[in-house]
This record gives sequence, structure tokens and C-alpha cells, in this order.
Amino acid sequence: MLFHEYRWFFYITNLPKTRSADEIIMEARYHCDQENLISQLKGQVRALHAPVDTLVANWAHIAMAALAWSLKAWCALVLPVSGRWRALRQEQRRRLLVMELRTFRRAFIDIPCQIVTGGRRVRWRILAWNPWLGVFFRLLDAL
Repeated sequence: MLFHEYRWFFYITNLPKTRSADEIIMEARYHCDQENLISQLKGQVRALHAPVDTLVANWAHIAMAALAWSLKAWCALVLPVSGRWRALRQEQRRRLLVMELRTFRRAFIDIPCQIVTGGRRVRWRILAWNPWLGVFFRLLDAL
């Protein structure tokens, strides 16, 4: 290696000078989160894809896709964060809020389980473990 590689990040803004550099950076990161949300709605959920030929049917498709996307955010907001491990649970809530839909589907929806009926009751046996099962069960208790 002959030369060191330097990377510089510039934030050009028209915000008033009363804001600190940290506030400007957080504002820019917030806008990046909005861009990630739009890309998720375009790519993962395909909410902006028009699959049929009528306007009303396309509107219904967009509404259903947006509801599927908001289910993830709703789960994160319902998740309780109080208790002994408050900091850990708040971090899990934050990670759930920014989670991609594909990851959310694998962690919370596509859980392989076996349904066993007998003795007048139904039991669900989870057949695989993933790191989000503790959060999933806390969410079930909250619901």
C-alpha cells in the first residue's frame, strides 16, 4: 500500500447555524432512514408495483402491502420494554423497527412448528430456534 486512503463525509445543509453538528448529522441519518423505508416498500413489499390493470385493484394492492409493512412496526411498538433488562429490550425494539421485511418474515412469521392435538387441547411445538424467539414470546405475552 503506497498511500493511506482517507474518506471524508460532508453534510451540506440550509439549516440555521443555531444547530450543532451532531443535530445536523442526526437529521441526515433520519432522512437516510426514510430513503431505506421507500426502498423497502419498492423492493421487498412491492407496494409500488402495479400488478393488475384497474386503478382500484392497484390501490387495494398498495393498501395491503402497506398494511403488511406496518405490521412489523406495530409489533415493535407493542413490544414491552420495562423490567430488569430495559436497555436490552429497547435495543431489540429499535432493531425490530429498522428490520427489513425479509428478515422480519424469517424471524417472526416463518417459524417452523408442529401442531399437536390431544387431550382436548392444541399444542404448538417450535421445531427450530432463532435469536428472535425470546422477543416473539414477549410479543405474544403482550398481545
